[in-house]
Amino acid sequence: MDKLRSIEAFICAVESGNFSEAARRLDITAVMVGKHVRQLEQALDARLLQRNTRRQSLTEAGERYYRQCKAALLQLRQAEESVEQMKGTPSGLLRISAPLNLGASAVAGVVAAYQRRYPQVKIELDLSDEFVDLVGEGFDFALRVGRLNAGDGLVAQHLGDYQMVVCATPDYLAQHGTPQTPQDLYQHRCLCNMAWNKSNAWQFAGIPWPTDGSFVCNDGQALRQAALAGAGLILQPRILLAEDIAAGRLVELLQPWRQSSRPIHLLWRQDLSPSEKRRSFISWMREQLPAALAV
Repeated sequence: MDKLRSIEAFICAVESGNFSEAARRLDITAVMVGKHVRQLEQALDARLLQRNTRRQSLTEAGERYYRQCKAALLQLRQAEESVEQMKGTPSGLLRISAPLNLGASAVAGVVAAYQRRYPQVKIELDLSDEFVDLVGEGFDFALRVGRLNAGDGLVAQHLGDYQMVVCATPDYLAQHGTPQTPQDLYQHRCLCNMAWNKSNAWQFAGIPWPTDGSFVCNDGQALRQAALAGAGLILQPRILLAEDIAAGRLVELLQPWRQSSRPIHLLWRQDLSPSEKRRSFISWMREQLPAALAV
């Protein structure tokens, strides 16, 4: 078994907290992650991880081995990037994190087009509404939606804005009436995203409006399906609902009341070396993502 690959699997298992998540990130099976770790333990004649059905932890030997391997892999990556800079052609791995809806509706297509332009770059796009730790989890970039406090040695590049719309089905409106002002929301069933914090609440002209949250979910596509089933009013990015609006399945509401847009930022670590692949990716996203968001 490739020892470098085994070390990468071990580090990923430590940082992700379990073999299943490490397997997902590495695109291998959890059994294979376990084989990689056992291979290292046999070669070192030392236990690296203590595992049971509920948790895992590093042994003293594992803690020392993890720290030194992590530093060695960082040096290896920097060496590869120095050669890449010498060649002047973007190459190597880019790990990118993006929210589910934004990633599926806009980012994936833009990133795929980037890879067609630079085929020597390998892309790993992780879609999740959880905020990732760029340093601890080894991501090159993360996209975030909403008000932002970068901090922690991160750089933020504004890429555009999510245009938000309120919609409902014609049948729902025929049964419950059409809201004319934000105050009318109190009389309606509103479908809300439980993952949104107060800064991402329903807002009109920058003013938050409380909603009843009669149907709450943590996924935009699931909320869309509920709205199409007539469950109530939905607030989602226009790009997610544009086809339904054009087809007449959903009706856009409260158009005279401007729904506050939500900024989209690209984040990266301030201490990352400015490799050709990173420079080209930042430039590509700055140029291409706004067009992908325009609907």
